[in-house]
Amino acid sequence: MKETTRIKELVDDLYDGHPWLDVTILNTLRPLSATQAAKKIQGNWNSIWEILNHLVAWRFAVLERVKGHTLNSPADNFFHPITDFSDKAWQETLAKLEASQEAWRNFLDNFNEADFEATYPSNNLSYYKHIHGIIQHDAYHLGQIVLLAKAG
Repeated sequence: MKETTRIKELVDDLYDGHPWLDVTILNTLRPLSATQAAKKIQGNWNSIWEILNHLVAWRFAVLERVKGHTLNSPADNFFHPITDFSDKAWQETLAKLEASQEAWRNFLDNFNEADFEATYPSNNLSYYKHIHGIIQHDAYHLGQIVLLAKAG
């Protein structure tokens, strides 16, 4: 089996499959309303929605990196306050998450495995480490979202 196929399975499992950790991004987010997603458990903590926006923005940023584009990491680390708390805006955020998933799936379907060893100039990490890093990033923030959902 190709390594890109294995990685794609990891990406898909964490998103909406059967990952080893037995919790998925979509199964955690599907039952949440916009109100639940926007709720601040503590004043200075990020909401589920803010974390999700951060997660999606980094998914797209890392994807651009492994496509060979150099990007500056933003000072705010893609954490922005929610300004539109509507159900429509929440559904738009979930659609952006879905778009990021499809973008990663398409990328992995066409990725040349010889490029795993290419390095990103700003941090000298291989594309392979970036790809696995975004999976780890998703899992890390999924844990936060699960805890916030339980607490809310």
